[in-house]
Amino acid sequence: MAIIVLAAVFCLIAVRQVGRFTWRIWQVMLGGAVAVLLLGQIAPAAALAAINIDVMVFLFGMFVVGEALSRSGYLDWLSSRFFRHARTPGQLLALVIFGFGVLSALLMNDTLAIIGTPLVLGLAIRCSVPKKMLLFALAFAITTGSVMSPIGNPQNLLVAVNSGMTAPFVTFAFWLLLPTIASLAAAWLVLRLYYRREFAPSAPAACEPSPAAVPDPVLTRIVKCSLAILIGLALANIAASLVTGAIVIPLPLIGLAAALPIIIFSGKRIAVLKAIDWCTLVFFAAMFVLMAAVWQTGFFQSLAGVAGVTSVPAILATSIVISQFISNVPFVALFQPLILQAGGETAQLMALAAGSTIAGNLTILGAASNVIIIQQAEARGETLTFMEFAKIGVPLTLIQIGIYAVFLRVV
Repeated sequence: MAIIVLAAVFCLIAVRQVGRFTWRIWQVMLGGAVAVLLLGQIAPAAALAAINIDVMVFLFGMFVVGEALSRSGYLDWLSSRFFRHARTPGQLLALVIFGFGVLSALLMNDTLAIIGTPLVLGLAIRCSVPKKMLLFALAFAITTGSVMSPIGNPQNLLVAVNSGMTAPFVTFAFWLLLPTIASLAAAWLVLRLYYRREFAPSAPAACEPSPAAVPDPVLTRIVKCSLAILIGLALANIAASLVTGAIVIPLPLIGLAAALPIIIFSGKRIAVLKAIDWCTLVFFAAMFVLMAAVWQTGFFQSLAGVAGVTSVPAILATSIVISQFISNVPFVALFQPLILQAGGETAQLMALAAGSTIAGNLTILGAASNVIIIQQAEARGETLTFMEFAKIGVPLTLIQIGIYAVFLRVV
């Protein structure tokens, strides 16, 4: 029954409309979680235990920072300063893809999904380009860019820690830096071809000049403090990883530490807390419950168990396909021991990290960051449908699979 409920959730998210009713992603996922509870597919105590508090706390902290960034006006000011040199849509698209791609290797892709969505929507208006194009660019950039770092996303962190990898930043960079840069370039090329009318000589980017000052200087000063804490703790983790090979500052602590200046010192704390994306937090809690129920069936474990665990192409393909149906983090937790038991080495582990991550470029459900982007965009009057995403994501993912497969086998 849990598998049937998962299939129904997948279909409803793909369609998003039944009769006169239009469903949002969080509503569909919440319905799936309630269904497995009512059908007895998971006990209430097990459902509560399945909710990953670390992820929920980290996302809450990042939502607070992201909302304060947007509300203060500092986010618009930063984007105007960074993108003011873009003279054509192609340059603007390249700055979004490579800028966010590199940042996602340092700040984790979910963080940038929260901060980046209002930024690119505002940028699209100022630069007279389609909002959907920049939303796609953001989604593909932060998914792809996070591949090359052990702290780019949770599944990479799992690969680095559970394998006992020494100097994980160096290892990830050696194996995945170059193919990730090539994959970011592929994302730029695919979007440029898909939106080729926007790149005609008669349609230059027309970004408005940077605002002279931010609208709320008091909140901006507090937000700058939060950003300094966020970046400082991220850099501390990088330094600790290079020295000890371990991540020393937990992600929920980073999220809370960054949010505390806003919660404690801002006079707009109540308005900020009311405005954060609570619906996405509901989505994640519901997703953990549904995925735990599916996990208990053993269905996807049996599929992974018979798949090839030593062939780089097989690992890439298996990772991408199964990550569409269960979260990529539990998939990595399942598949990594199989690879190690079969004598897999660094190339196989890097294929697991790359495949489970770029799975997010295939469909909306392949990455949590996609859901965050869409939820935040819908709150601002824009969206990406399942089919719109797949129309661009499928060919892009196939290209990226080829890039990683060739590079990992050559190295």
